[in-house]
Amino acid sequence: MTGSIVGDLEDGDLHVATWNIRRRVPTLQAADRWRLRAPRLRAALHVERPAILAVQEAMPDQATFVRESLGPGHRVLGRGRAADGGDEACLLVVDEERLEVLEWWQHALSDEPERPGSRSWGNRFPRVLVAAALRDRATDAIVLAISTHLSLSSRRSRLRSAAAIRDVVQECGRPAIVLGDLNAGEGSSTVAALQADDLLHDAWAVAEDRTTPLWATHASYRSPRERGRRLDWILVSDGVEVRRTAIDGRSFDGGWPSDHLGVHAVVRVPGAAA
Repeated sequence: MTGSIVGDLEDGDLHVATWNIRRRVPTLQAADRWRLRAPRLRAALHVERPAILAVQEAMPDQATFVRESLGPGHRVLGRGRAADGGDEACLLVVDEERLEVLEWWQHALSDEPERPGSRSWGNRFPRVLVAAALRDRATDAIVLAISTHLSLSSRRSRLRSAAAIRDVVQECGRPAIVLGDLNAGEGSSTVAALQADDLLHDAWAVAEDRTTPLWATHASYRSPRERGRRLDWILVSDGVEVRRTAIDGRSFDGGWPSDHLGVHAVVRVPGAAA
């Protein structure tokens, strides 16, 4: 197996990533079976080991699997999107040896953000964001990380959710990294809303280097292609330097871990060591 898709890290570098790992469901499609995908996901996570990993569509056993695959010292932030904390989750998985969790919270993307399981704006299912204020033990810098998974079917929901995410970034007032499956591509009103007034920037566009082609991220268990939409995003606020970024189209053990590809970036936040 080759090394990390983003290369070696230098002092002060922080590896962040987002991945829709595809929820475990009964299926007749061999490539979609979790028992086949799980060892491929473990292999991919073992190679990369990001300090901050945003995960979408994780059922409870899959959340545990991701944490165990990353190794000791990792903490899962987030719970299922349903009112009782069940169903699939949108998570942040944090390397606590590198990052101190100062606080974290989960809000519903709805008119009642503090009511778990609430739905608004045309959502068929509850949608959430998970946010955390993290202190980098290597640099003492503090960064806000947000993981989210926006509506597949409702443009209105995506736009209202984008506004809610912007509110969190603005209210926090710290350097921010937004990671997730936006179900929206380049040129969409959702991505434009998130980037309005230069509050957030596309990590791919502002990176100093890109170590892979710009793959479409919903590859559906096929070899990656540059034609198609990039649904999975890393966005950064001013003050977050993006050194490298990559979209991981590699197969592992003869197949792909998910129908989505992982998106990675190496960043530095204010206070990072030179």
